[in-house]
Amino acid sequence: MSGPMRKNIGIIGLGIIGRGVTANLRQKGFHVFVWNRTPRPVPNFVGSPAELAEMCDYLQIFVSDDDALVKTVHQLSGTLAPRHVVIAHSTVAPNSMRSAAKIVEPRGAHFVEAPFTGSKTAAEKGELVYYVAGTDAALQKARPILEASSKEIIEIGKLGQATAIKIATNMITAASVQAAAEALGIVRALGLPLEKFLEAMRGNASHSATLAMKMPKMIDSDFQPHFSIKHMLKDMQIANQLGLSHDLELGVTAAARDRLVEQVQQGHGEDDYSAVARKYLPDSGPAAREEVESGTQNVEAHAGEFVLAPQPVASSADLKGPKPQQENGNAAIGEGTMATSPSEKAEEGTQSRHGILSRLLRRGKQLLKRTTPSEEA
Repeated sequence: MSGPMRKNIGIIGLGIIGRGVTANLRQKGFHVFVWNRTPRPVPNFVGSPAELAEMCDYLQIFVSDDDALVKTVHQLSGTLAPRHVVIAHSTVAPNSMRSAAKIVEPRGAHFVEAPFTGSKTAAEKGELVYYVAGTDAALQKARPILEASSKEIIEIGKLGQATAIKIATNMITAASVQAAAEALGIVRALGLPLEKFLEAMRGNASHSATLAMKMPKMIDSDFQPHFSIKHMLKDMQIANQLGLSHDLELGVTAAARDRLVEQVQQGHGEDDYSAVARKYLPDSGPAAREEVESGTQNVEAHAGEFVLAPQPVASSADLKGPKPQQENGNAAIGEGTMATSPSEKAEEGTQSRHGILSRLLRRGKQLLKRTTPSEEA
């Protein structure tokens, strides 16, 4: 095979990350050919993984789960040769990664495990971080290709270990976003501005790049996928399985998984995983905030011009928000959790806002009756 042909890169899987990496590599001058299980009207789309292997020495696999990874390398295996470097980027169980390597390596090809951190924007900008494992020879051959789409490459160890590290990092990510959703729910229930919570978090030691990116979108109900619910759910299921196999109780991870399950059951599996906030901020978004702000201004106008007198500390009953729905801690995909219909959600939201406005009006009237000259501004 000629020299230029040996520099061709084959991308398998045109999801969010596969598309971003493809675009980035082409911008940097690489010849990239692609294949996806569902045909796409895109440049250099070939007919099969085997055809891709005939044209390209470097094969980057961005499929979504364990079965897809093993099936893909089986499709490649008949055409693999010592010239090939197969780079598996899927987040799967460590055993599945090792199984894929056992299909590739007997053909003389090199196999590199390279799960990553980074979402849509990082893939498009070539700023992914790869966790890699494989033989020294395989890593040496793969490094120039990985460097083209990354800002850092971290060598982990033996095959299967890089995937385990990736699963562990996603456990932190899912848990922190779940905790942020619950915290936003508390702040909302107490009637505090969500933007003030964001401001407070910026100087907090627990703040992170993930929360900086996700929390404003959670408040605005912007769940355009950068990393989907269904994929994060898959990773949390793998984490819980690993915990069970090592007699570890992963309570936080199990809770994060259950909230993701609820969103999948309600038909939101393709949304960004930050959509778990729907449970705690059901009426968020710019339109909802404008409506609440408008209602507050109307209350102030009707209440008259007065300054609120100092009030006693509210009772615990005053501080409690609406009671959360009872959760099923053992929920799993396929169990019959009834989702609330859009019309019911709208009615509940309207009743909640009317209740708040009514309470404000009653409090204003009471204060006007009670106010003495010394308490007036």
